[in-house]
Amino acid sequence: MESLKNLLLSPLHSLIHKDFHDILDRMTLLDKLLFMLVHLVDKLNLWHRLPVFLGLAYLGVRRHLHQEYNLINVGRTPTGVRSNPGDYPYRTANGKYNDPFNEGAGSEFSFFGRNMLPVDQPNELKKPDPMVVATKLLARRKFVDTGKQFNMIAASWIQFMIHDWIDHLEDTQQIELTAPKEVASACPLKSFKFFKSKETPTGFYEIKTGYLNRRTPWWDGSAIYGSNAEVLNKVRTFKDGKLKVSADGLLEQDENGKIISGDVRNTWAGLLALQALFVQEHNAVCDALKKEYPELEDEALYRHARLVTSAVIAKVHTIDWTVELLKTDTLLAGMRADWYGLLGKKFKDTFGHVGGSILGGFVGMKKPENHGVPYSLTEEFVSVYRMHQLLPDKLQLRNVDATPGPNKSLPLTNEIPMEDLIGGKGEENLSRIGFTKQMVSMGHQACGALELWNYPIWMRDLIPQDVDGNDRPDHVDLAALEIYRDRERSVARYNDFRRSMLQIPISKWEDLTDDEEAIKTLREVYGDDVEELDLLVGMSAEKKIKGFAISETAFFIFLIMASRRLEADRFFTSNYNEETYTKRGLEWVNTTESLKDVLDRHYPEVTDKWMNSNSAFSVWDSSPEPHNPIPLYFRVPQQ
Repeated sequence: MESLKNLLLSPLHSLIHKDFHDILDRMTLLDKLLFMLVHLVDKLNLWHRLPVFLGLAYLGVRRHLHQEYNLINVGRTPTGVRSNPGDYPYRTANGKYNDPFNEGAGSEFSFFGRNMLPVDQPNELKKPDPMVVATKLLARRKFVDTGKQFNMIAASWIQFMIHDWIDHLEDTQQIELTAPKEVASACPLKSFKFFKSKETPTGFYEIKTGYLNRRTPWWDGSAIYGSNAEVLNKVRTFKDGKLKVSADGLLEQDENGKIISGDVRNTWAGLLALQALFVQEHNAVCDALKKEYPELEDEALYRHARLVTSAVIAKVHTIDWTVELLKTDTLLAGMRADWYGLLGKKFKDTFGHVGGSILGGFVGMKKPENHGVPYSLTEEFVSVYRMHQLLPDKLQLRNVDATPGPNKSLPLTNEIPMEDLIGGKGEENLSRIGFTKQMVSMGHQACGALELWNYPIWMRDLIPQDVDGNDRPDHVDLAALEIYRDRERSVARYNDFRRSMLQIPISKWEDLTDDEEAIKTLREVYGDDVEELDLLVGMSAEKKIKGFAISETAFFIFLIMASRRLEADRFFTSNYNEETYTKRGLEWVNTTESLKDVLDRHYPEVTDKWMNSNSAFSVWDSSPEPHNPIPLYFRVPQQ
């Protein structure tokens, strides 16, 4: 039988890129056929031009292949001992006991997983030199923004999510990078020191060492709740389930003037504003539950409110933020299908979750699905979320006392350098600016584009912080550091990364970009060896799909990991029910569709007076999306 299959499929090898022959041989017959279909579409560069329903089919097939071949466990999986979900009908402080078969999955200090095998680069950590790469290919020359598509709230939001999901444990040993003479005059720091990522033995033969995550990678709101009991105790009032918040609606400060929040490391005013907003959201949920269920005491109110607030955060990210990031009808349909299923919200509201994840969505499935690999976020996920180009050089403050102009636009009052909005200075300035002016100003300002030569210069001389929010003595060049980190953590370089994600690799610089200056500079830094190209540089240089703020290379990691954050979590699947959330809690989640809904709950005048756009994540004085009478699944992308 096997010989017959090989005989039938061997002629097709000539149609497949040679780099995929090995993995094709390891696939099942069905997966071989599915891969060939995906590969043909990729060769024609076609999927994003297909009618929506065909584009969704392509993405569904591709996601299946990634689930089969791009989920790799790091560390041992416990056997023999399982926990009872009924003993923990709530999110624990450190993320444990979400997976009944692996109590440590997704907990504080669990391993980062992998989407592909690590590519060790011990002799190439400085080849080419990270400071040369940062100076010649990343450093901002002139700020390039995203037009009306994506605003500064959107940039702050993804930082809010990162502070929920990922933070590598560091070693005590320091590394120093020194700028080579050819770029030293253009480097804000001539040299800088930083701590190595702490490499930890896995106790497993396949991947012998890995890296530990300080944060809980579940979608559990740990940016406001913390990733352990010690932090959680600091943020709670222990009265009516609520979290601490100041009288002006911002984060409370301790006796030393430090903010009190689930994560206080490397903050800035935009991130602090979102943390404060969702502390208010948690407390509002507590009030609603207390009114509906007066018998509930502090601990029960807190636990239910955390579940509800975390679900609201996940939903806003899924069907609001991501839809603006990937602004196409196909991804609008795809992200709503992740939450509601292809049958849609109206059907799900009426009949409940029907069918599997395709028809009913991941949320509310009968049981979680981890595809045989314990849940974690991955090193490759960390790498594609390096998005510091989103940040501008200055925050443009708006005059909220002025009469709004056309499309609810507002005049500028002044600009604040971003250096004055990070760390302790950021806390002080946010208190002076106030939540409303900060949020409205960010809403009206476009964020930066994820492109070459758009990495903020001020982030090349940055004061990093310890986990407790204290400034470190050594400044860092973050652009150079991010290049180094990918190499240090054995993340594949751009071409190997694409091969591992079943994407056709580039064979020459012209495959990557049409920009002649970019090609010239890439050749200057990397020579003609496209295999040396760093992932961050490749994703920044890559031609983007119309409507996409990120590269297609980054998107395919997102495709698998975004769904995984929902489908592997029992609080979005088997425990997404009235018994766990309460009836009122589920209603709260189900009636919240966007960040605008959250803002309207707490600051109703903000969006009413100053937001003209459909989404709080697109620039607020942009025109709302016009009504499209064509049913979503039957639309054809406009080229």
